[in-house]
Amino acid sequence: MHVIATAGHVDHGKSTLVRLITGMEPDRWEAEQRRGLTIDLGFAWAELPRVGEVAFVDVPGHERFVPNMLAGVGSVPAVLFVVAADAPWMPQAEEHLLALDALGVAHGLLVITRADLADPEPVRAAALARIARTSLGVVPSVVANDGVAGVRSAIEDLVAGLPEPDVGGDVRLWVDRSFTVAGAGTVVTGTLQAGTVRPGDELLLRGSPVRVRGVHALGRSRDQVSAVARVGVNLRGVERGDIARGDALLTPDAWWDARVVDVTAPVLARQVVLHIGSAAVPARAHALPTGSRIILSRPVPLRVGDRVLLRNPGNHDIVGATVLDLDRLNRSSVFTNSQRKALGRPARLIAGEWYTDQWDSLAAQAAAELARWRADHPLEVGLPTETLRRKLRLPDADLVAPLVAQAQPLSLPAAVVAALAALTEDFALNPFAAPDTARQRQLGTREIAAAVRAGRLLKIAEGVVLPPDAPQRAVDLLAGLSQPFTTSQARQALNTSRRVALPLLAFLDRAGLTTRLPDDTRELRK
Repeated sequence: MHVIATAGHVDHGKSTLVRLITGMEPDRWEAEQRRGLTIDLGFAWAELPRVGEVAFVDVPGHERFVPNMLAGVGSVPAVLFVVAADAPWMPQAEEHLLALDALGVAHGLLVITRADLADPEPVRAAALARIARTSLGVVPSVVANDGVAGVRSAIEDLVAGLPEPDVGGDVRLWVDRSFTVAGAGTVVTGTLQAGTVRPGDELLLRGSPVRVRGVHALGRSRDQVSAVARVGVNLRGVERGDIARGDALLTPDAWWDARVVDVTAPVLARQVVLHIGSAAVPARAHALPTGSRIILSRPVPLRVGDRVLLRNPGNHDIVGATVLDLDRLNRSSVFTNSQRKALGRPARLIAGEWYTDQWDSLAAQAAAELARWRADHPLEVGLPTETLRRKLRLPDADLVAPLVAQAQPLSLPAAVVAALAALTEDFALNPFAAPDTARQRQLGTREIAAAVRAGRLLKIAEGVVLPPDAPQRAVDLLAGLSQPFTTSQARQALNTSRRVALPLLAFLDRAGLTTRLPDDTRELRK
C-alpha cells in the first residue's frame, strides 16, 4: 500500500479531487458534508492499475484547523498539492507548503483544479516556482479538468518513485482516530511509517503493554500490514477513553519517552507546540547555542534524528527541527558543522555534515556492539545499520559505516569469497551488468545479503546487485551526457539493460545524486 496526503487552501477542491479519484466520500462527519468544509482528517482509497492500493489522507485547509492538518501530513511520504486556477496563491496554501518543507517531505504532485473557470497556466507556473524552493523541489503537475484518468496516471508515477519503506523497522504508529466496534472493542487508526503489525503482537501504549487483537487496512481484515500503510488496529483490553489522537503504539524497548528535547531550530517563542506524527504537545522553549531546548508537557516517544515541527500558537509560525538529544543523554556527541562552530571546540568529521568530539568513545561502543552481535549471531555477517544506529543513538544512518570501519574487518566464508571473485571479474568487464540469475545462484540469498552487509556488493533493487562504487561510476559517466538526459540515453551510456538502469536511476534519485524532472528526464545534482 501507499499513502498520500492532500494539501492546499480551503475550498480549492481537495476533497472533491479525492472523491473523483476514489469514488469515496473522504469527509466523515455530517457537519463537514453539510458545510462543504473538511474540519478533521478524511480518508479514502483506490486500487490503481500500475501501483496497487493507494490511500489518501484528506486534510483541512482552513486556518482554524492547522493542528488537524499537521496530524494528517506528519506521517506520510508524499503529497497532492491542490491549487485552484481561478484564485491567487492563498495564505493556507503557503502555510501548508511551509509545513511540508519543515517536515522535509520530498515527493509531491501539483494538481490544478477549476481550470474550467480560468486559464490554469499562470497559477501552475507560480505554484511550481514556489514549490521548487522547498524540500519538494521540482514536482510534476497535472490539470484535474483534463480528466481523472490523467490525474490517476500522474499519481501512479508519483507512487512509483517513492523510496522503499522499512518494513522490518520498529513500529511507532501515531494514532489519529479511535473508536469502538461492537463485539470487537477499541480500534485505533494511523499511518504506519515503518515496521509490520500482526495480530498477537505486543506493543506499548504510554509505557504499558497492549495486545493486538486484529489488524485492518482499507476496509478488510489482514494477516499483517506493513509500512507504508493506513492501518486500523483492534486492541485487546483497551477502553476507548484510554487512547486518543497523539498517542503512539510502539515496539517495546525501541523508543525513548523524552521530556527534554534538544533540537536544531531557534526559539520561536517561550510557549510552543511540538508536532510529530499526530501528536501536538505544548512545551516551553529555551535558547541554546546550537538551537533550542524544548521542555515537553508530557513524555513523547522520540529518537535522535527525528524530524519535528515547532509552532507558535500565537501567530501560527512554524519551523522544522531535527532532534539532537533526548533528556540530555547524548548532548554534543554528534552535531552539524554549523553547530560545531557554535560550540567552538575541535571535532572530527564523520560523514557529510556530521561531526563529533567523542570519536574514540563512539568507535569503542560500535566495536562492543559488533562483538556482541557476532557472538549472538554467528551465521550473520554484520549488525544491521539501523539497529546499530539506534543503539548508538546516532542522528543519521550514514554515520554508522565510518564507525564500523574502525572495528575488525568482517570475514566472509571461503565459498562466498570465491563466488565474489567471479563476480568481480564480470564487473571488471562491465560494472553495470548485474549478475544474471545463474550467477547469483552461486551465492544464494543469504550469501548475497552477507556480501551486501560486508560492503562487497551494493543492492539497488530486489535481484539486482552491483559493485559498491557503481553509483559514483554511474555519475561520472552520466556527467558526459547533455543535461537533462533520458532513461534511454542513460542506459546506453552505462551499457546496461533496463532491468538495471531503472532501479539504478531510482537509487541515484534517492541518494540525491540526480533529480527526476516532470517530463521524466533527469539531471545531475549540482
